[in-house]
Amino acid sequence: STLLSLQIAIITHYKKLIEKMMKNIYEFSCADSSGQNIDLSSYKGKVLLIVNTASQCGFTPQYEGLENLQKAYSDDSFSVLAFPCNQFGEQEKGGEEEIKNFCETNYSITFPIFEKVEVNGNDAHPIFKFIKEQKKGFMGTESIKWNFSKFLLNKNGEVIKRYGSLDVPENLENDIKELLNA
Repeated sequence: STLLSLQIAIITHYKKLIEKMMKNIYEFSCADSSGQNIDLSSYKGKVLLIVNTASQCGFTPQYEGLENLQKAYSDDSFSVLAFPCNQFGEQEKGGEEEIKNFCETNYSITFPIFEKVEVNGNDAHPIFKFIKEQKKGFMGTESIKWNFSKFLLNKNGEVIKRYGSLDVPENLENDIKELLNA
């Protein structure tokens, strides 16, 4: 059992080292809402807005603004990537299909919706561990405070800016245009 503990410690150490060595989002993959594994390198050359979402939140109407950005700039190599999360007030209780149907029915979402993930804690999805480390939040903290936190990435898959729940999608448009024109 001591040997097993040592092996686990070594594996954990190397996993953390590898995560720190990763430089951009393209080194990750994740399952979409239908369970299909998506290699994020398929988004190379695109400006991305990664958002942790929830269907039963006061900020849920931001889906409309996110979809407007998607429609306005998807032809210009831009995409919103939504990651439903139930860590804040249990405001995303549904399963993958229910979440996708909610988004399509209520907001006509055309951007990718990924499987429900955790964004904080030991079980946080590796993508969120990475982007939070790249762009710290308020007062240098890494943890995400609530639903609809947003991370803007440039065409090289690097995190450029982090926004809180109160930052409505419409106010991100100039930052997105700037990265698209870079």
